[in-house]
Amino acid sequence: MEGHSINRALFRLPSLEPPRQRNPPPAYSGILFIIAGVTCICLALCITIAKVYSPAETVADNMLQSDWYYALLVPLTLPVTVVAVYFHWLSMKLFKHA
Repeated sequence: MEGHSINRALFRLPSLEPPRQRNPPPAYSGILFIIAGVTCICLALCITIAKVYSPAETVADNMLQSDWYYALLVPLTLPVTVVAVYFHWLSMKLFKHA
């Protein structure tokens, strides 16, 4: 029977399971979230506080001081997100058994 056995290293049947993907350790994901959060907070502060600075010395400072769209958009993002999350939660509770 040994002569008729199939060498499994040379012939492998296709599998229906998806290939395994290695996930990065959770510490890397946490570090990336912390870096992204700090970056977002710093940029939001730069955009909103630029209005009270002394007259602009560079082109970037002048651009930040003359722009009102992002100065109002960034602070209003958080309350709108909270309301959207609340309505999503409410709809999941109301239409749970639909």
